[in-house]
Amino acid sequence: MAVQDVDILISGGGVAGLAAAAVFGRSGFSVLCVDPAPPITAREAEGSDLRTTAFLQPAQALLERAGLWARLAPFAAELQVMRIVDAGGVEPKPRVIRAFRASDISERPFGWNLPNWLLRREMAAHLASLPGVTFRPGTGTTTLFTREAEARVGLSDGTSVRCRLVIAADGRASPIREAAGVAVKTTRYGQKALAFAVTHPIPHENVSTEIHRSGGPFTLVPLPDFEGQPSSAVVWMETGPEVARLAALPVAAFEAEINTRSCSLFGPLTLVSRRTVWPIISQVADRMFAERVALVAEAAHVVPPIGAQGLNMSLGDMRVLLELAEAAPDRLGDRAMLEAYHRRRHWEVRARVAGIDLLNRASMLHAQPLRDARAMGLNSIYALAPVRRTLMQMGLGARG
Repeated sequence: MAVQDVDILISGGGVAGLAAAAVFGRSGFSVLCVDPAPPITAREAEGSDLRTTAFLQPAQALLERAGLWARLAPFAAELQVMRIVDAGGVEPKPRVIRAFRASDISERPFGWNLPNWLLRREMAAHLASLPGVTFRPGTGTTTLFTREAEARVGLSDGTSVRCRLVIAADGRASPIREAAGVAVKTTRYGQKALAFAVTHPIPHENVSTEIHRSGGPFTLVPLPDFEGQPSSAVVWMETGPEVARLAALPVAAFEAEINTRSCSLFGPLTLVSRRTVWPIISQVADRMFAERVALVAEAAHVVPPIGAQGLNMSLGDMRVLLELAEAAPDRLGDRAMLEAYHRRRHWEVRARVAGIDLLNRASMLHAQPLRDARAMGLNSIYALAPVRRTLMQMGLGARG
């Protein structure tokens, strides 16, 4: 059997795995990234990921360091304001609107929003320009064998890879995590999310809007104009049966539903993409490493799509791993490095997952008195400027 030697094997060719390959490849490590499914890199292709990712400031800095940002910047929509709307009254109308402005804490935007399918396209193209990086889509991992000095990974094409570090970026059902024997704690909410894109007559003005009523938030995130019209990506979280009903509606009926749920803040919304459905869970791995294995992204932690935390937590994982690897390249993947990675990341990951869990449960509330209490809480937080600034800084990853 042919054996390939590299410094790092990355299992997973999603946005997190491709970002990891760029980050470590640009730093001079030899990297092989594999994924059993080729990336879908066209908006209208069957199976394309219509969700978007908002890269907050620390994540954007890491992408810039990896040489990726120059490719991504022309397609990005800035997020200057995070607006939270409580529409939890008897009628679906805004009753509390609070705006958290990036200018209160920074001269730069909170973040930059890009479609996931486009990220895969640009990231895969960037990897082709890095001499030490190989991306092998259509190939998955089949076996994992580790010992103190190295790891050996069997691949579905019959080859084997010998490396010093395996990075598991292969999703919430991570095969590498399973093979390494790391357990996870999973919380299910009975929710799913609808992801789709819309156009609207009222410009978004780089404002991300999260509307809370019941069932989960309805979030509109700025996109570049689409066919000459202002455009936003939407993630609508609701109970599983309600999402199934909404996903099956004819377009006109669905547009009527999203116009009611959006409280007409942007005028009439027009659906301009397919509707895709995603399960909502929280999940945390018991630990973020095993022998010669680092767990990152959804292999280590999954959160509901609130506050743009998911992939930004993932890039926080990459940032810490890269710092440790660059500080002692000869100790790449050894136990001391991976234990340090776990110490630096696991507490913060658990704290953020717990915080997002609370926010999601608050957004799901159906009982009117509890929805009233939620609105009062939003008002109270916003009224305290030091608390407001601290929450914004934490949301950006200032504690990461």
